[in-house]
Amino acid sequence: MKVLQQVYVSQPGARQDVVPLATLNPQLVLVFAGPQQLANPQLHQQLRSALPDAVLAGCSTAGEICAQGVLENSIVITAVRFESDARVAAARAEVRAMEDSYAAGRRLGELLEPTGLRAILLFGKGVEINGSALIDGLVQVIGANIPITGGLGGDNGAFHSTYTLTTDGVSRSAVVAVGLYGEHLAVGHGSYGGWSAFGPVRRVTRCDGNILYELDGAPALQVYKNYLGEYARDLPASGLLFPFEMLREDQSSVGLIRTILGIDEEQGSLILAGDIDPNGFLRLMHTTTDGLVDGAEEAARRTLASMTAERGDGLALLVSCVGRKLVMGDQVEEEVESVTAQLGADVTVTGFYSYGEISPFASATDCKLHNQTMTITLLGERP
Repeated sequence: MKVLQQVYVSQPGARQDVVPLATLNPQLVLVFAGPQQLANPQLHQQLRSALPDAVLAGCSTAGEICAQGVLENSIVITAVRFESDARVAAARAEVRAMEDSYAAGRRLGELLEPTGLRAILLFGKGVEINGSALIDGLVQVIGANIPITGGLGGDNGAFHSTYTLTTDGVSRSAVVAVGLYGEHLAVGHGSYGGWSAFGPVRRVTRCDGNILYELDGAPALQVYKNYLGEYARDLPASGLLFPFEMLREDQSSVGLIRTILGIDEEQGSLILAGDIDPNGFLRLMHTTTDGLVDGAEEAARRTLASMTAERGDGLALLVSCVGRKLVMGDQVEEEVESVTAQLGADVTVTGFYSYGEISPFASATDCKLHNQTMTITLLGERP
């Protein structure tokens, strides 16, 4: 595997020189950028002109991750050329409304060739989408044995307009699935949070998919505001600091966290990033910078442990939650540094801060939408 990365830090609308990437003749080009930078139609035009044979995929972000660290409103372009039999194909679908998420996932799955499929990278819009339903629809078609990783795009915490890049162009409503094929392709993945639960357990008494209406029979928004106190005036942004831990009917942990992406004052409801169990319980969570850095390091260890074969140079896709970035502030690069230290110098790092992370549980291929985690996908080639 050969990887070439270029990083551009410039004003929106500025022309970028992407021609040097063409020397690699890449099969796959991943692009993560600030919303204004990605929305600029010139960027896609330049990429298609210089790299006509490459599959393009990526999204806008709440912060870009690259070999230089963590950036904002930059453009990080990573070109990949496989040296074995590995190949790449992509599928695109539109999510016109949140209720269309499951069907969009199915459409993606139906467009991907199943023969030889080893893994899927999934990127999409970060607002007006049910990430859990999107994944469920995709899994329904491709089966539960194919690992799916990736994340939902961001717009620097505004939760207004996110963008997805595909080979066909840039869209505010698109999702893209990149199918990875080949016997010599090596794929590892890991995910971990670093958050701690606090406060009483609350029963979910009314919800619909990813919309939470009631906790213990009371309007969910009011219950949540009571906990947040002075932070409530900054909702929904402050909700990133206090996500929910999902608990089963017996109040044991599911292993998933749900972030608040929006509120509905009229309905008294909370809009979460993914589905919740209508028969389950929720409990608030909080964390510290040290907790998140330790969590990122654990995600890297799990990723390395999941690699079942030797590999050469690799590419690591890091998708971390915007809520983690808000908690860590100026120390946000520490979690990326902890990951790169674990993965080693032969791994090129790319990625972004997201509105939802996509990864299997541990070493299994039971793919879920995660929130407030560091998720890592490690790609390599077997000798």
